Amino acid sequence: MNLRTFLFGSGETSQATDIGLLILRLGLGLTMAFAHGLGKIPPSEGFVQGAVAGMGLPAPELFAWLAALSEFLGGLLVAVGLLTRPAALAVAGTMAVAFFVTHGGALTGENSGELAFVYLVGMLALAFAGAGSYALDRMLWRRTATL
Repeated sequence: MNLRTFLFGSGETSQATDIGLLILRLGLGLTMAFAHGLGKIPPSEGFVQGAVAGMGLPAPELFAWLAALSEFLGGLLVAVGLLTRPAALAVAGTMAVAFFVTHGGALTGENSGELAFVYLVGMLALAFAGAGSYALDRMLWRRTATL
């Protein structure tokens, strides 16, 4: 897969697949952006010192901002289908840290990371499948292909 195909897709999907990808992108992307990311901008002291510093990461304020921007901007980019694959990978990386580090990989119980796992899997699916036809990626791909 070349860089152009990775960023904008290859252009070959069925209409049913494209509608499914649109629903998945809108559902995951908008929920990630507004239910999880927006509230972290700017990162609160509790998030920086409690959650991020508690993981032992260096530069906790930087990593808190990266996580917040990944969730908010990455979610928006996924929803509109712009740079879908890289955005989905960024969100998936953030959700992998949330699931495996913050929640210890637990799918059940008091410290369940089930929601982070669902986002992780959904974003990985979009990173591999791409945005589909109903996305800004596809409009950009069509424009650059005709130039």
